Amino acid sequence: MGSGRYSPRLLKGGIVLLDPETAAVRRIISLQYNPDTLTRSLQIQGVSAEGGSGDRSEILRLKGPPVETIKLDAEIDATDQLEFPDQNANAVEVGIHPQLAALEAIVYPSSNQLQSNNALAKSGTLEIIPMQSALTLFIWSKNRIIPVRLTDFSITEEAFDPNLNPIRAKVSLGLRVLSVDDLGFRHKGGSLYLLYQQQKERFAAAARSAASSVLGIGGIP
Repeated sequence: MGSGRYSPRLLKGGIVLLDPETAAVRRIISLQYNPDTLTRSLQIQGVSAEGGSGDRSEILRLKGPPVETIKLDAEIDATDQLEFPDQNANAVEVGIHPQLAALEAIVYPSSNQLQSNNALAKSGTLEIIPMQSALTLFIWSKNRIIPVRLTDFSITEEAFDPNLNPIRAKVSLGLRVLSVDDLGFRHKGGSLYLLYQQQKERFAAAARSAASSVLGIGGIP
């Protein structure tokens, strides 16, 4: 009996792009290698500024969910594909251009949108509506399906083939979680955010509360 028969299936993190109007899936991008670390930060949304002179009765109040940001580094490597050129002609011809372009396209308006706005401008339209992007979801297991906006994006291309196609790169992503304050409760992204926060609350409820003796006290005076 092979030892790998019962090995757990390795899940991958990734990004899903949804149509902002219909919520239909436009594209699913899985990370080739899961990053070793995720850096998350929470900016608390208190009513009174820290150290400010606001009403003391407001110091414990919250205006809304914290602003959460996520940073990660993703690696893309064509080495495995180049070992089997007959099966991976794309990698031989253009390296990892397609994988990089799929990620970069998230932060670009489409060329059709650009041409359409240009035509409107030429026709004398006074107000050009900003171009709408897809609703971006960051997926990190079924417990973290998070609506986000990309805020930082950098690519370090680290190796090239003889035709100067990139074959290895590190992509650094900065993501801002979009909450109901950003999207509203009726938006698909808003409902996904609520599910994300509710999952946090379930996890918090499952964590056992410590005894006061652990802190060296018999109770709160």
